[in-house]
Formats: sequence, C-alpha cells, structure tokens
Amino acid sequence: MKFVELPLAGAYLVRPELREDERGFFARTFCTDEFAAAGLPVDFPQQSMARSRRAGTLRGMHLQLDPHAEAKYVRCVRGRIFDAIVDLRPDSPTFRRSTSVELDETGADALFVPAGFAHGYQTLADDSDVLYAMSARYAPAAARSIRWNDPALGISWPIAQPVLSALDRDASGLAEFLRERGDR
Repeated sequence: MKFVELPLAGAYLVRPELREDERGFFARTFCTDEFAAAGLPVDFPQQSMARSRRAGTLRGMHLQLDPHAEAKYVRCVRGRIFDAIVDLRPDSPTFRRSTSVELDETGADALFVPAGFAHGYQTLADDSDVLYAMSARYAPAAARSIRWNDPALGISWPIAQPVLSALDRDASGLAEFLRERGDR
C-alpha cells in the first residue's frame, strides 16, 4: 500500500497496489504492519456500511468528541463519492482547514481520516455503498454533526441540493460547535 499525504496533517489517501491479470485484480486493503509503519492506528473495533440510493445524498459532517474521538478508514465499494474532511483538532497546524477526494468502486483507494476530524461525503452516483472502519465504538452521547454547507468549512460540494437526513439538515454551524466544545 502507498500512503499519499493529503494537505491536512495526518490525513492520507491509501492507495492499494493492484495485482492485475485477465481475471481482474487483487489488492491488500489493510495491513496492521503497514498502517503501524505509517504511524496510523491498527485497531478498528467497529465497521459499518452505508448505502445511498440516490446521487446527491449527503452524509455529514460527523465526528465524535473525546474521549470517543474516532479515526476512520473509508472506502467506496460501489458507485462514486465526493469525500470531505475538516481538521477540528485545536492544536493541529491545519486546524479548521478542509480537503476532499473522490473515491469510487474502480480504484480501490481509501481515505484515512484522523481522530478529531469532521467527515462527510456526497454520493455522485445512484446506489453507492461506503464501508467505514472506526478506531472507536459509536458513543451516541459523544456524536456531533456540523452543518454541511457552513461557509466556514470551506467545502465546495458538487451537488448544491443534496438529499439530507433531518440530523444533517438541522446541524449547528462550526462556530456553535466550537463554542459548545469550549474552543476560543
């Protein structure tokens, strides 16, 4: 695997090395030794899958507060997504900055999202499936959402009128989240 650094401290595009032949390809998508050598967590006690039926579905921006903050390892296994992350670690040199990548079913690339980041994605194709591995178990009391289209996040979503859950539609803005968390 190749770990391609993204513009935000600690975030990586994880690019498996494909072994291709006439049948298709084979690729190792996770290896504790390679993740450890890259300084990334190797314990992912929870894995989840989300299916989005319609292109334009947006899930995010989500995170869990300490002590339940979770790193995520995200892969699109069917369809195509625009995946966005925001560094919300107050001591990080990239605090409050965002970046995005596109993931799809053809390349096997994945996104490593460090703990302390908000994460969300928008589907670019109908019937998109996304797998997540998380470094911490879901803790409902620690779960937070930040409004996906808050200009302070600096994310240019590709589809302006997304399909949203009530939770994501009613999420607070970044400034409110930071005040609640006790940031200055």
